[in-house]
Amino acid sequence: RKYSDPFTCCILFGHRCNFKLVQRELLTEQRARWQKILLQALRESKMILAKTNTKDYRLNLYPYLCLLEDREYVDIMLQSVANLPPSGESLKILARDLGNRVYTKYSVRQKYRNQMVEKLTNIYNTYTELLANDTKLCDLLPREQWCKLEMEQSSGPTLQGGETSWPYIVTLELGTYLVDIMVKNLKINSDILNPAYDRKLIPVLYHMYTFRSTRQVGFIKPHPILTQMQQEAMETKLTFDSYVMPMLCPPVPWISVKFGTYLLTPTKMMRTVDGATQHDILLEKCQNLQAVMDSLNQLGNCAWRINKPLLDIIISIFNDRGSDKLDIPPPLSEAPKIPHFNPQDPTYTATEKAHMKREVINAKKKCSEMHSLRMDALYKLSIANYMRDEIFWFPHNMDFRGRTYPCPPYFNHLGSDVTRAILVFAEGKPLGPKGLDWLKIHLVNLTGLKKRSSLQGRLEYANTIMEDILDSADSPLNGKKWWMNADEPWQALACCMEIANAIRSPDPTQCISHFPVHQDGSCNGLQHYAALGRDVIGATSVNLVPCDMPQDVYSGVAQQVEEFRARDAESGLKIAQVLEGFISRKVVKQTVMTVVYGVTRYGGRLQIEKRLKEIDEFPKEHVWDASHYLVRLVFKGLKEMFTGTREIQDWLTESARLISKSGHTVEWVTPLGLPIIQPYHRTRTQVLMVSLGIISTVHNEATSDLPDTVKQKNAFPPNFIHSLDSTHMMLTALHCYSAGLTFVSVHDCFWTHALTVDTMNKICREQFVALHSQPILKELSNFLQHKYCTGLKTARSVNRS
Repeated sequence: RKYSDPFTCCILFGHRCNFKLVQRELLTEQRARWQKILLQALRESKMILAKTNTKDYRLNLYPYLCLLEDREYVDIMLQSVANLPPSGESLKILARDLGNRVYTKYSVRQKYRNQMVEKLTNIYNTYTELLANDTKLCDLLPREQWCKLEMEQSSGPTLQGGETSWPYIVTLELGTYLVDIMVKNLKINSDILNPAYDRKLIPVLYHMYTFRSTRQVGFIKPHPILTQMQQEAMETKLTFDSYVMPMLCPPVPWISVKFGTYLLTPTKMMRTVDGATQHDILLEKCQNLQAVMDSLNQLGNCAWRINKPLLDIIISIFNDRGSDKLDIPPPLSEAPKIPHFNPQDPTYTATEKAHMKREVINAKKKCSEMHSLRMDALYKLSIANYMRDEIFWFPHNMDFRGRTYPCPPYFNHLGSDVTRAILVFAEGKPLGPKGLDWLKIHLVNLTGLKKRSSLQGRLEYANTIMEDILDSADSPLNGKKWWMNADEPWQALACCMEIANAIRSPDPTQCISHFPVHQDGSCNGLQHYAALGRDVIGATSVNLVPCDMPQDVYSGVAQQVEEFRARDAESGLKIAQVLEGFISRKVVKQTVMTVVYGVTRYGGRLQIEKRLKEIDEFPKEHVWDASHYLVRLVFKGLKEMFTGTREIQDWLTESARLISKSGHTVEWVTPLGLPIIQPYHRTRTQVLMVSLGIISTVHNEATSDLPDTVKQKNAFPPNFIHSLDSTHMMLTALHCYSAGLTFVSVHDCFWTHALTVDTMNKICREQFVALHSQPILKELSNFLQHKYCTGLKTARSVNRS
């Protein structure tokens, strides 16, 4: 709001600041009171548990409540209250997080008690000195270097094998017990925000039930008074656990499946479903994981820093009501007002009441979504601002298919356009003879333009728009704002600034650049299928065959679908005639991209239906028929282009069906030696009787559970391709390390300095060829036969005799 009188403006903003301070003081007072109340309640409950003789099936939690100081449990509880979203949280998720926090804190304490920290510190200090000493030649990998240092200091406590993870049920029950204490004891005055009403103590948290799909689940929801206080206080500090933040020192290298990344916090090398143990058992049996661990170490050892000029621009827009166009979520003050009406008012008709109820539901949903997006952006920008003058690292682990992820969940290079734009390499390298050209090509790639142009064509286009590039760099918010129309606007702006710095330097080839240049895969899933099936036509469409112009498989499929449509239209098919002029790359892209990962015709139809609805000119009454028609043509086009793909998918699906029908889960081993098992079993619900009621949790611990045949067979083709894609990335990472390159990946998108793009591209292609020069499908067939058919052959021979 604008005011003509500056004095009035100062008074109003002064009141606003005072109001925030009052709310913060109120929250501080409440938390101090809650701390005393929870401390007393915890001690009383422990005294009761100590005298309770638990002879039934229920777990005695008393030993787990004595592992930490009482005040530490209370701090964990208060932190969970502060982080609870206004919409509430599932009781199971909240309880799991509380239990895991207790376990993590206990594990760290045990390392101090076992005198591991002193030994760990000595080894780590020597390791980081060697890591930082660029002038000293070292033929050892980081993992090998750490193992050598550990062997040299063999005396004292061992650093590995001492930790015992708690069963999932234990963390869940412990967390539920703490939630129960919070719900029963945390109270607030009902008139705290309006002293005109009668004073009455009311609960801060409510336990209720809600439906998720067809299941009734427990839910913990904060009282609106607490939510209002937290929103109005607009506190200036956020509290995070240290292990969700980027590291301010290099990660400990992975040397086993349970030891690596953080110095003190326990971390698994493979992420698993809560309670699942089959992956751990499989990995611990495997003695050939060195290459996998080395690739994770290579990704985690990349040092980063913040692009401060760009961060300042983003924060200024975030504080100034955000921008939907630039993916900066606006505050709740910009949300649609929730309409209020009296359902008992007789002046409304039944139709009007139903309409207004829908409006209320939609407005509340929109507010909830806006709040979630705003808080997510607040977390990311707050962490980035905290790290603005630091050098930091993202330790990595992987999922059960071998796909790698940074361990810090909120802020990392796998994030959105905004997050990626504010991250640059801590190490700078000169651009060299071709670095500036690669920056320009990268910028054109970020705009989404010239997808069918050659690299030289993209470079020439970048040179023709140099005036817009420099204007964007110099006046991002006040100039012509060319960068705002790019597909990835913030990364495009960051690239504009980097190009401007290089052009204006005395010698662009010697300009030191920290900027990461991306090389994205051309529909990697189809690339792997084309290579496996030796499909020449398919391989050409996904750039596996040398071409003068880059091929775009999505445009190719769209063109083929258009040819089918035109033929049908000439034959008089009405829906084909209606679709004239509406078949584009965008309409078919998502379906083509996800076919390789197992999307069904039903799923593909929904994707196409969504794209057609986005076209304002397309007649909405034909969306249903058009989506049915188009998904059939897309599948037909892909079948013609990738003749071997469908056959391979069908073989993988049928193999998984037979394996799961025989009572086994599907396993395989990647070319790098990583064992993989699909974690899909027939769900066996385990019911926990807790003081807050009943918690139903899926039982994942028994490896003897029967497999879910449908999930096993549908997931095998995409999971197998994901594991191959991950293998290719790991091979590329290892060879880039050998060549002295900085390398990180976002799955099938590889990043390096502008100077080394050509080298990385060469390594990437060589490793893809090397990977698919192996008889991958034959080795998979042999593995499956040996694992699942050996027993059958033996049984047959016994029966014959």
